[in-house]
Amino acid sequence: MRDRAARIRTGTLPRQGEATRDPRIHTDLGHLRSLEGPARGLSFLPHQPVQSVLNGRHASRLRGRGLNFEELRTYLPGDDIRAIDWKVTARTGEPHIRVMTEERDRPALLVVDQRMSMFFGTVRNMKSVTAAEAAAIAAYRILDQGDRVGGIVFGDTLLAEIRPQRSRRALNRFLTALADANGLLNAEAPTVAPIGLSHVLRSVARIAKRNHLIVVLSDFDGVDDETARIVSGLSQHNDLILVSVTDPSAGSLPKGLKLVVTDGELQAVIDTNTPGTRRGLQEMAEGRLAEVLDWQRRFGVAILPLTAGEETLPQLRRLMGLGPR
Repeated sequence: MRDRAARIRTGTLPRQGEATRDPRIHTDLGHLRSLEGPARGLSFLPHQPVQSVLNGRHASRLRGRGLNFEELRTYLPGDDIRAIDWKVTARTGEPHIRVMTEERDRPALLVVDQRMSMFFGTVRNMKSVTAAEAAAIAAYRILDQGDRVGGIVFGDTLLAEIRPQRSRRALNRFLTALADANGLLNAEAPTVAPIGLSHVLRSVARIAKRNHLIVVLSDFDGVDDETARIVSGLSQHNDLILVSVTDPSAGSLPKGLKLVVTDGELQAVIDTNTPGTRRGLQEMAEGRLAEVLDWQRRFGVAILPLTAGEETLPQLRRLMGLGPR
């Protein structure tokens, strides 16, 4: 399995049957690359449109890159009076302002869940496809704004790390790892104990000690108290955005639906006509989402909710305060 993760990270994993894939079920490298142009206009910088969910209450959490001192110059009409250097002004007898420029090259880490729990969808996409598309869009925008981009792509038994770099080569390595991990998902995959989200976030904490932009895209299956502790620690020293990917069925299961589920060896039929069954399934899905949303209140992290039931890019534009294209 370690060899498979290495081959995914380096883009040397053989691909099979890409031409016959349904893009709603599996994505590929060509599709992820095609999202670069349509994604223009989105920004993950601290200054957000008024209607963006990253604006307002989350503004203080998005620290940005910081400011570098550029020069002192005389005050000109229209300059921000808050930039006046009063000591220099008093010494020279003439108003001077301090010119600051925004720091460049902030590292960003995109953490993308491609476990079997993400290989599910009832309306449009598999959750795994929606997460992959959103990650690709974010990667292109982050690199375009001058920052370093890297990521961690993880499945049930693999974890591929791409260290943040400001280069197209690093971005292509990330997209290749993402497409390869997505391509491994299939309904006949053997049953294994999946990598826990806490294990993945410990790897994130090892790489992103401070001043990183961290975007985690997942359905957050298997979160626990340790996950919350790690999220709290990451949010104290980094800009943390959690992209919660759900399926419309999590909100309401239709009556009269019979689901056949399997663990690869045994099968069971779930009848949603049974009130107790429907209530239990919905409480499980809603409880997971409620716990993640509670992190927003407790730790001040930004939450972007995505559904696999709609196109990915229009959702991101709407959430970030932009109109349709």
